[in-house]
Amino acid sequence: MKKITLLILLFFIAVPSLFAQSKPAPADRIVVLVNNQAILKSDIDQNVADYIRQAQFNRQNIPFTKELWYTFLEAEIDNKILLEKAKIDSVIISDEQVNLAMDSRISQIIQQAGSEKAVEEAFGKSIIQLKADFRENFREQMTASEVQSQKMRSITISRPEVQEFFDSIPKDSLPTIPEQVALSHIVKLPKPKTDAKDDAFQLASSLRDSIINKQATFEELARRHGMDNTAQRGGKLPKMGLNELVAEYSAAAAALQENQISEVVETEFGFHVIRLDKRVGDQIETSHILIRVDSEQLDTDASIFELNAIRDSLLNDPSLLFLTMARRHSDDPSTASSGGKIVDPQTQERLIPLTRLDPALYRIALLMDEVGQISEPKPFNPNGANAGKAYRIVRLDEQIPEHTASMEMDYERLKSIALQQKQNLEYQKWLKELRNDIYIEYRIPKMDLGVAQK
Repeated sequence: MKKITLLILLFFIAVPSLFAQSKPAPADRIVVLVNNQAILKSDIDQNVADYIRQAQFNRQNIPFTKELWYTFLEAEIDNKILLEKAKIDSVIISDEQVNLAMDSRISQIIQQAGSEKAVEEAFGKSIIQLKADFRENFREQMTASEVQSQKMRSITISRPEVQEFFDSIPKDSLPTIPEQVALSHIVKLPKPKTDAKDDAFQLASSLRDSIINKQATFEELARRHGMDNTAQRGGKLPKMGLNELVAEYSAAAAALQENQISEVVETEFGFHVIRLDKRVGDQIETSHILIRVDSEQLDTDASIFELNAIRDSLLNDPSLLFLTMARRHSDDPSTASSGGKIVDPQTQERLIPLTRLDPALYRIALLMDEVGQISEPKPFNPNGANAGKAYRIVRLDEQIPEHTASMEMDYERLKSIALQQKQNLEYQKWLKELRNDIYIEYRIPKMDLGVAQK
């Protein structure tokens, strides 16, 4: 139960206030207006409560205080200001960008939960419904983030400024830089065995035939065989826009007449039998029966064999470049285009301290002591892949031993720290200037002592 509750918190942290909107407070009130955008007391109460619960899951005891509540209020005011600035600057987040962000977040939660079914049971909704319900909140979050990013990108730093920053650090306080490595990898995601995929397709086809031949109703077969959270409702999905559905599903549904049954449609979720229940413009109501491919029946041997063949080619043919093979063969879209280069997920730097590597990558790096060495195929858990079902070979591109920080060896790292410091200072100054240009009305005293713990 704790695991599922934590998953829900992880999701709602990305879209604060949505949970509060689903359960309005009986005596709610507007506490601040930012132009015509209202901030509700219940939203801030809920955000603070979620933050405290999240801390408790991380074994941190953070008590409720008036200062904490106002910290969240001011952060929400800043968020609304960024949204107002987005209107002024015509910052628009496309449906495609929102869908990609939703897919990434859902994939993270599925990986944490262990399966799509566990997530659907936790939220009481199908994955498709989750995406539809939270799409606009993600769009708002991404819009504010893009305005902030645009401002940050406009702030740059010169080498003399980095030198000044470095010189300001007392010599006896210069940090020790731990051992660092630069790594690249080539990833293969095992594909379902032909038999498993065929079995799923055949089951979906037989269910469709039973419906067409009136041997059973759509709802009956959806309840009996559907493999997502819509099964208990006879496969029924809520009204959704065509652009809110995955492309294959949307295209198949849009081609149907009302009450018509589609052919078997394959999407990233599996195989669907779709019935169009109602259409008004670009809004459709559909029912579907989802048959998933058995994730346990993956052809891991084929992926390992292919990685071994790539590794042998690289080791035996000096003219072949790792980055070329990564671009050509890697199944990891986040690194393939860069030649398989792995970066620190927080700093985006190529050189990563050994202590910051994830455990699986750390074990691989420890066994490599020569630049250019390539590991044998190893399993790992990339975002969005089935846990333990991806494989990769890793190359040691660069290795720097532990040393005292210097401008010569650590310029890029020092530049990053100095730039971040400068960006934070100038960003906060910019936000204060925006507050003077945008209408903000507090409907509570700025130090209201009447905020009670929920």
